[in-house]
Amino acid sequence: MEKDLKKFIRSVKDFPKKGIMFRDITTLLKEPAAIKDTLDQLYNFAKDLNISKVVGIESRGFIFGSLLADKLNAGFVPIRKPGKLPAEIESATYALEYGTDTIEIHKDAIKLGERVILHDDLLATGGTAKAAAGLIEKLGGEVVQISFIIELTFLHGREKLKGYDVHSLIEYDNEE
Repeated sequence: MEKDLKKFIRSVKDFPKKGIMFRDITTLLKEPAAIKDTLDQLYNFAKDLNISKVVGIESRGFIFGSLLADKLNAGFVPIRKPGKLPAEIESATYALEYGTDTIEIHKDAIKLGERVILHDDLLATGGTAKAAAGLIEKLGGEVVQISFIIELTFLHGREKLKGYDVHSLIEYDNEE
């Protein structure tokens, strides 16, 4: 199935900067059968986990995160960039290759003991997902699974997520 979905991913050279091969899911999103297949695979990883909430990371994590939440009969919670959430927030700052970034979640988004899936479209270095998992845990949630559509295995992001149940649908082992 991975090869079937991979054909829907567009590769854009030198985006957002020179030397980066951007893996674009917008071409997958144009195809109803590809959306259904992606959602079905994510659901199959999660259907027996008794999930309370699916947390999606801004912005492409919102797409399948919210669809998965609906299919699991769970709530959906967005993790956003700074200044986008209107109520009281909890934030996490994490290291990037050059500098830092910050993500935020509403303080009342996760209740103590809730079972949570964290979802994003792509796993690269793992920094954003690790920071997001930390926010969920800080609020008292249990990160039961972390899912991605695409994983760039050559960047070893999964290593930052040791101890979590990590799933991805498509793997790329190089920038080509």
